[in-house]
Amino acid sequence: MKTPSSFNGKKYLNSMPTTMSSDYGLMLRRQFLGKEERVPRRPLGPFRTDAARLAEPVPTEALRVTWFGHSSTLIELDGKRFLTDPVWRLRASPVAIGPKRFFAPPLPLSALPPLDGVVISHDHYDHLDKDAIRELATTGVPFFCPLGVGGHLRRWGVASSQIHELDWWQEIAVGQEHTLVATPARHFSGRGLTRDTTLWASWCLLGPKHRAFFGGDSGPFETGFREIGAAYGPFDLVMLEIGAYDEQWSAIHMGPDKALVAHRALGGGALLPLHWATFNLAFHSWHEPADRLVAAASPEVPLLLPAPGQRITVADGPLPGQWWR
Repeated sequence: MKTPSSFNGKKYLNSMPTTMSSDYGLMLRRQFLGKEERVPRRPLGPFRTDAARLAEPVPTEALRVTWFGHSSTLIELDGKRFLTDPVWRLRASPVAIGPKRFFAPPLPLSALPPLDGVVISHDHYDHLDKDAIRELATTGVPFFCPLGVGGHLRRWGVASSQIHELDWWQEIAVGQEHTLVATPARHFSGRGLTRDTTLWASWCLLGPKHRAFFGGDSGPFETGFREIGAAYGPFDLVMLEIGAYDEQWSAIHMGPDKALVAHRALGGGALLPLHWATFNLAFHSWHEPADRLVAAASPEVPLLLPAPGQRITVADGPLPGQWWR
């Protein structure tokens, strides 16, 4: 059943019980005593995206995607371009001591081609970059975000006419043949001391020929993903988070094994892993999410493993190369 989000008057709630460990002492010990290679010993990149090729007209019957790192992607879907969770800043933090990027963005934000929409999953710093939003807003591009997130954008100077806030299961048309749908996720929100005053969401991007799913951030949510797949699948492209997982917060981040469960629940499709190899946000090594995904995925799962900035055509089939090794 398509159930809208739940707001209790103060905060948004997940559709199932969702908790996180508050053992901060254990977290501190792991932070300072852990031996994992959380940050690459050697610099990654430089990675480059061909801006001239991106600027070419998008074919009306093609599905292409470029992963810029973390959860930032450019989706070329049946003639339109959508940018997800654009984060170009050096640190996923409001201060200069937060998690630092492992590599420079493969393309300057100013070199992006004209966009038909910016899709935002939630307001965490590694998904919502104030400077990127302000720069993109000057182009007049529309922003699509969950309920409440538009408040951030308006405070940053984005015109209200450019902002479209959606609840779970709400749809919005983009042009004559494309539809965006905000769908549920299992996560939380907040950019300071207050939490869950804005909604979080996954997204379905539906064109006349192709369908893509952008998971944003979510913990295990098999029933919800199955419902999304039944309503809007089958998907040609499924983009799911695989990094920043840990047993202490296993309800809000899936990791590679649970991402494969989610992929099956959604009905399959080419799988592009997100949310890894860009920021140090957990206690695992920086490459462990991809290593575990490759080891756990069955041969029937068409994995797409592009290097940052690499533009791929989904119809070309699996891209199994392991650039991080």
